[in-house]
Amino acid sequence: MMQSADLPDTLAVFPLPGALLLPRSRLPLHVFEPRYLQMLDDALRTPQRLIGMVQPNPCRQDGSKLHQIGCAGRVTQFSETEDGRYMITLTGVSRFRIKSEVDGFAPYRRCTVCWKSFDHDLAAACAPDPRFDRDAFLRLLQRFFEARDMCTDWDSLTQADDELLVNSLSMLLDFTPEDKQALLEAPCLKTRRETLVTLIEFALCGNSGKDPLQ
Repeated sequence: MMQSADLPDTLAVFPLPGALLLPRSRLPLHVFEPRYLQMLDDALRTPQRLIGMVQPNPCRQDGSKLHQIGCAGRVTQFSETEDGRYMITLTGVSRFRIKSEVDGFAPYRRCTVCWKSFDHDLAAACAPDPRFDRDAFLRLLQRFFEARDMCTDWDSLTQADDELLVNSLSMLLDFTPEDKQALLEAPCLKTRRETLVTLIEFALCGNSGKDPLQ
C-alpha cells in the first residue's frame, strides 16, 4: 500500500466524463490521444506511476472546468498495441482535492493537489457498512437489470465483498457524470451505498413512468 508521504504535490489529471475511479478499485482505460500517451509515458517514469482521474465540470466559473475532487490511480497494468496505443489499468489509491492548475509545457493538464481530507483512502480496506441489507440490495439490482435488459454474473456479485460490490457498480453503471461525482465524493461506504440505491430507485421510477416522489 502507498503511504501518504509517497503522494506527490503535483499530479497529471485526466478529465474523462463518466469515468469513475474509486480507492482500491480498478479502472481499465484505452489511451490513444497523443497528449495522454505522453501523460502515460511521463507517469511510468515516476516511482508512484499516478494519474488523477477527474470529472469535467462545465459549470465551474474559475476557468478550470474541472470538479474539485478526483481520484488518483496507480498504473498497475499496461500493454501497447502495434499502432502505439495503450491498454492500461489504474488501481485507485486516494482521492484528492485540486488546489490550482500548473502552467507548463506538457500537452496534458497538471494540478497541485491536497490529499489531507482522504487519509482513510490509503487503508487496506474501508470501514464496514453494518446496516447493509445485501438481500434487499440485490433484489433492487435485479429489478434494475431487468428494466434495462442487462445481464450480469450473479454468482460473482453475490460472492463479492461489500466494498467491491458497491464500488464496482458505482463505476460500471450508466449514471450521469454528476451522479458519478456524487458517488466519488461520498465520505464512506455507507453513504456511497445509500447514494447508489437512490440513483437506482430513481432510474427505476423513470423507466416505469411513475413520479419518483411517490
